[in-house]
Amino acid sequence: MDNLTAADELLVHQLPEPLTRKALHHEYWRESYFFVAHPPGGAATDDVVIVTLATYPQHRTMDSYQMGRMDGGHVFALHARDWGDDPHTATAGPVHIDITEPYRTARVVVDDTDAAVAAVDLTFTARTEPYALRRGTMRWRDEVVWDQSHMFQAGVFNGSYTRNGVTHEVRDWIGQRDHSWGIRNHQRCPMWMWLALQFDDEMLGVWHWEYANGAPVYTDGCAAPALATNGGAVGSGGGEPVPLVGFTHDLHFTDAAGNAVDYGRDGLDASGLAGRVVMRFADGRSVTIDGEGERAAPYGERGGGQYLLRITADDGRTGVGIYEVTGAHHHRFFPVPRGEQLPPG
Repeated sequence: MDNLTAADELLVHQLPEPLTRKALHHEYWRESYFFVAHPPGGAATDDVVIVTLATYPQHRTMDSYQMGRMDGGHVFALHARDWGDDPHTATAGPVHIDITEPYRTARVVVDDTDAAVAAVDLTFTARTEPYALRRGTMRWRDEVVWDQSHMFQAGVFNGSYTRNGVTHEVRDWIGQRDHSWGIRNHQRCPMWMWLALQFDDEMLGVWHWEYANGAPVYTDGCAAPALATNGGAVGSGGGEPVPLVGFTHDLHFTDAAGNAVDYGRDGLDASGLAGRVVMRFADGRSVTIDGEGERAAPYGERGGGQYLLRITADDGRTGVGIYEVTGAHHHRFFPVPRGEQLPPG
């Protein structure tokens, strides 16, 4: 007998199954939230606060990563819980996510416990409309390695975080939130790139995948105009995101001195990222962005990580962006393979 949950009382089903069942039972099926916040200035040493929360129906568990950079050093913690009789409450260990008003406000809380790298209490307020990316798929022979739907949205963060007894105020920090669901076996993905580029008047977002030889697998993204805000409340303005129709990148890892460096196998010297990306949008606009910055969250054996870059557009605008570059094998970024049975097969 299937166990029904409180959410099964709602008119939300898409399959003739309880909500804990998925269309495809797969070891790497997951649904997750992702929040990243940083000051709008984009200095190389700025703190970056990252909190995730994911559910894994096949394992009946939830987990949360605390990552980022605090007080000049990288931080990491993994929190987890078994579902028990509550598979839907967005809580894992000390981490709690509350979608207060869909696509407008959310609260990210990490309790002050010994397991937490920092106590966190942040409120996300949307600064753009959400953008729903089309479904993306990648296989190794007949095996599904990646098959997901995804949305992202830019916002401002207010609140505080406390580490080692010191409380840091967060006042109108900028950043991004994601919500994705489907299959993703990270360790067998050759390369993906996720960009959240924040300018005063808009967010430019990209989700891009390639095979090891550089052949594109998937590209989607948008230019999302900024909403007017008033004391943290969403106001008027903004508008519907404009879809991305073209994307090229010329990025390279850098060492502590800012020189280009080869990642090798483990990227021990790859502490930064720099270079240029070009984005073309459905309204005919093309934007070229140059950036440079430092690693904000290393991904260890999974390769690469997230980087906080100061960015300049070819129209003179300046801003700050999170660049995620990760994967197991890529001719430019990860020349030494760190995985087996990598697509395309």
